[in-house]
Amino acid sequence: MMVEEKVKEIFADMVVLKDPQRSEYFSNLSIPSYMRDWLVMKFSDEDGTIDYDSVRRYIKRYIPSREDFEQYKYQMVNGETVQFLARVRVTVDIKSGKTVFELPDFGGNKIGAGGVVSYEVAETWQDVLLRESENWGIISLTWMMEGTASKPKGVITMVGYKPFCPYSVDLDFYREARREFDIHEWIDVIISAVDYNPDGYTDENGDVSERTKLFFLRRLLPFVEKRVNLIELAPKGTGKSYLFEKISKRGWLISGGTVSRASLIYDNARKTGGLLTRFDFVGFDEVQSITFEQPGQIQQALKHYMEFGEIKGFDASLTADAGVVVLGNINAERFDINKNMVEHISEVFGESATLDRFHGFIPGWEIPRMKTGMIATGWAINTEYFAEVMHELREDLSYAAIVEDLIDSPPSADKRHMTAIKRLCTAFLKLLFPHVQSKNDIDRQEFIDYCLNPAIEMRSVIYKQLCVIDPKEYAVKSKGIPEITCK
Repeated sequence: MMVEEKVKEIFADMVVLKDPQRSEYFSNLSIPSYMRDWLVMKFSDEDGTIDYDSVRRYIKRYIPSREDFEQYKYQMVNGETVQFLARVRVTVDIKSGKTVFELPDFGGNKIGAGGVVSYEVAETWQDVLLRESENWGIISLTWMMEGTASKPKGVITMVGYKPFCPYSVDLDFYREARREFDIHEWIDVIISAVDYNPDGYTDENGDVSERTKLFFLRRLLPFVEKRVNLIELAPKGTGKSYLFEKISKRGWLISGGTVSRASLIYDNARKTGGLLTRFDFVGFDEVQSITFEQPGQIQQALKHYMEFGEIKGFDASLTADAGVVVLGNINAERFDINKNMVEHISEVFGESATLDRFHGFIPGWEIPRMKTGMIATGWAINTEYFAEVMHELREDLSYAAIVEDLIDSPPSADKRHMTAIKRLCTAFLKLLFPHVQSKNDIDRQEFIDYCLNPAIEMRSVIYKQLCVIDPKEYAVKSKGIPEITCK
């Protein structure tokens, strides 16, 4: 049975027919993959034929663009209640005692895209709205007057909310489903789930290459494991931005502009955590083009966070588990891990003490440039469902314990090297062998080939770069990557 047929049979309720032309249609509408697949399932028949008229009507009614919000405000102040699908951020304002919200995709509170949550909505949905930093849902908004007769104040009020959570993730089902595939098939299943065609991953001879596929899959490690910090340097056009921006609503990609300590780490004025406290990972795309306000302060705060998972403000301390992902473009003449490849990426990330806190390196030049033949086609796991599975896997601590049981490292090994290798190993295990529940469930050679050796390789590149940029500290004093064996 072909892999596609097995996927359709085993994941019957979670598959979608992917098509390059369909992907382009939704891309032109600025609809991300996780939303696209849900719409395709909602408006397709059992053969995968989609009703585009119904899709257009639904999008027009429920998924507005940023430019539509001014019209919504006009409707609200003139007595109407508006309803649409949006990403919403809800917090409790200690000073006023009110539950408040803002809509980041519409500009947030700076342009009036925010207000208060009615008591009924907050009381009914508090476990959803307040448990996570952001949520997607169909919201109903109206405009109300507050304050006193002498000082009236108009405010937008959320009077209705319905979570956008179309899939309930059953990890036990997912683990059992994985048992139906061998490792080679499963690699193709994952690649198709995130919108790519496995047959497009070829070597220099044009032959389909599993090695090339595995370099690509390294990008997914922060999706399944907490606080995985990666650097990827690649030529332009290898698709790194798309994967980190469009596949999951749980991540955030910063593309250009200026980054402040308040927006990234902690806002001391508002006493709220930044992006690192709200997402599974925060990526810096084309990091050379990003400007950092007070880069020294941001660098110090990031070093502390990347080491301990702790966000510090002037008068507060929070824990977070977002991975930090740095994406930079690099020219072909610099594809050499034995030369300084990080000197031009950013003053924030290029210093050795910061670089040491990155767990692994992805050589993006090993991943093919995007071509039309690399876009997923045929039946595959729904992207939104797969993204939610990866998010749920982040909470499972059993895989880290299995890794501890499987590897044997010398007691004198460098702590940062071991932390990085074990964390990467755990992420590979979750991604490629989610069905493994004990060390006896996995073939030792498969663990070495698909988890341990890739983790060591990814960390080794970081170490080589450290030796290049700070040889006295790392090439002379460091003990280097330890000799790790499998028990």
